[in-house]
Amino acid sequence: MRKVFPMSMRDQYRTKAAEFQARALCESDRMTRLHFENLAKDYMRLAELADRNAQIDAIYGLRAHNWDSKQKPARRARRP
Repeated sequence: MRKVFPMSMRDQYRTKAAEFQARALCESDRMTRLHFENLAKDYMRLAELADRNAQIDAIYGLRAHNWDSKQKPARRARRP
């Protein structure tokens, strides 16, 4: 039985970028094609940022934030 690992954010962004690029190639309307191309570029930038963030997390030993957590972050006390 194979283990299934969830895709990293970088891979998810790259997949989305490839989808937008493919849609741009199939589009006949110039403006729509440009919008898809720009979306593809934006998602590639997000993939690069996600990759850098993952490297920083690995270097400093940071754990991924649990975004599903119901706990609110501790608030700092106000100074008078």
